[in-house]
Amino acid sequence: MSGGADLNAVGPRLRRLRQEAGISLRQLAQRSGLSVGFLSQVERGLSSIALTRLHEVAAALGLSMGEFFSDVPVASPPDDDAVVFTVTRAAERRRVESSGQHFELLSARVPGLVLEPMLVHIPPGGQREPAAGHRGEEFAYVLSGELLYEVAGKEYRLGPGDSLFLRSNTPHSLYNDGTETTVVISVVTPRHY
Repeated sequence: MSGGADLNAVGPRLRRLRQEAGISLRQLAQRSGLSVGFLSQVERGLSSIALTRLHEVAAALGLSMGEFFSDVPVASPPDDDAVVFTVTRAAERRRVESSGQHFELLSARVPGLVLEPMLVHIPPGGQREPAAGHRGEEFAYVLSGELLYEVAGKEYRLGPGDSLFLRSNTPHSLYNDGTETTVVISVVTPRHY
């Protein structure tokens, strides 16, 4: 897959966007619920940040997640009478990496469309994030491997063919505690990239 955004590049963008907004690290930490030390490490490229946490940072700055991934193309806005659709060829998919996971964006961005379809590859192990909520909705369909999903304090093990749908304001997290990479089709709102 060519191109794509790497979460390691998010740190410098986070610093620039925070400074442009005239917000100190301490203020951003208070608004996002994350520590000053962690945010400083992310800005310096010493720590990666999970997408759920990046979503909280974006909200604290009053920005969309797309602000952090400027190399993901956005299609031209449609006029009101236009048929709106995208065709994305397999070779054209963008790839975004986060904490060892990688996300293949399955459609181009079009203003006004709110679904974000992704193919997500989740390696075994890694860091288990605490459950958190955010605005929007999520759908996950497991293609291969197993996934442990925690929703509102209860764990659900999903295998091939299993799916999960939730309103994202419910505290949730996911983790691959198996021995192989799990592949999931995920559709979320609002769009992250």
